[in-house]
Amino acid sequence: MYTIYDKQKNSHPIKVWLSDKDILEEGCLEQATNLSNLPFIHKWVALMPDTHTGKGMPIGGVIATDGVVIPNAVGVDIGCGMAYMQTNIEAAFLKNTTTPNGSLLQGIVGDILRNIPLGFRSHKKQQTSSTIDTALSNIDTYSFAKELIPEIEKSYYQIGTLGGGNHFIELQEDADGMVAIMLHSGSRHLGHQICKFFHSVAREHNQQWFSLVPDNYQLAFLPVNSVEGQSYIDWMNLALSFARENRDRMMSDITRMIDGWVIRSGGVQPEYSSYINCHHNYAAIENHYDKNVWVHRKGAIRAREGDTGIIPGAMGSYSYLVEGKGNAESFTSCSHGAGRRMSRTKARESFSVEEVITDLKSGGVVLGKNSKTDIAEESRYSYKDIDTVIANELDLITPVKKLRTIGVVKG
Repeated sequence: MYTIYDKQKNSHPIKVWLSDKDILEEGCLEQATNLSNLPFIHKWVALMPDTHTGKGMPIGGVIATDGVVIPNAVGVDIGCGMAYMQTNIEAAFLKNTTTPNGSLLQGIVGDILRNIPLGFRSHKKQQTSSTIDTALSNIDTYSFAKELIPEIEKSYYQIGTLGGGNHFIELQEDADGMVAIMLHSGSRHLGHQICKFFHSVAREHNQQWFSLVPDNYQLAFLPVNSVEGQSYIDWMNLALSFARENRDRMMSDITRMIDGWVIRSGGVQPEYSSYINCHHNYAAIENHYDKNVWVHRKGAIRAREGDTGIIPGAMGSYSYLVEGKGNAESFTSCSHGAGRRMSRTKARESFSVEEVITDLKSGGVVLGKNSKTDIAEESRYSYKDIDTVIANELDLITPVKKLRTIGVVKG
């Protein structure tokens, strides 16, 4: 970790969990500098080792603010995060057992691909959701943003759906040869609309207040003691609950599919344990350096002492389970993944579809994807090396388990 602090450029320091200053991309540094000059920043800006340029605030960025929330410092996929489940199934059994659909592993990947809506797809029939039921029974809580209320009911059709981009469902193999399930998803269209609406509200109010925060920073804020700020927090918490339930629902659906395939194939009765479900895009009130502040984690997970977290790598590589060390300098946070090292456009220009599919096959990875035309965007070579990312934050976390991808479903 190193610190950037030029008093002519930065009102607050920027702490960066990278080994080399040259690694930090120019756009990311510019956004971090903007953050460092916000009048309500508490202590400093923290950049995790997977950091890269985002919208307004870098992905892999963590800030603590005094009395305000910043919609773009949470991002459009509110509650985006990870879920993990350990099984008692041997990976070799999935790979070596033959079915009419190929290997058992191929059969399971195909089943997930067919039955969990991906990309922009939703369920055709309304699903059940305790989160949405609760929201509708307390609808007055959300009355400030009347324009968003239809999005709540629409969410009945999005519960248990993956989304696209870098969202995934993976079957993984641990060091003992056992299968684990890992998935990455968030609050779907609901979170996107919430961020878009409240960023617009914040921009309008900041202009009326003659705010010292330039509009081109894309960091418009809302005081938490205002009607607008409290409404954003209510809506954000709704999206967080929905995102968590969305991951729960998919994990339940996946384990049910695995049960059917494994039992029909004469395998063990599947058992599941060590469930983890954590956000990496959110804001929460926490106490740091003897002050209650709003910690915004945009592409970062909480890593208090003893916290168990998930840090996935790129498609077809490795992922980690980690335990937090409670490092105060990072506001008890760590990275949320490997982090992109090139844009999606650059990845498409650099890698062909054939190259990516061949790379996955050579690693024994079964791919489930309806359209492979954009698969180059998710090439593992368009992301940072996960082992390097982990090595740069060993003062924040202790690695607990390393897992290798054997099957992946992408939107």
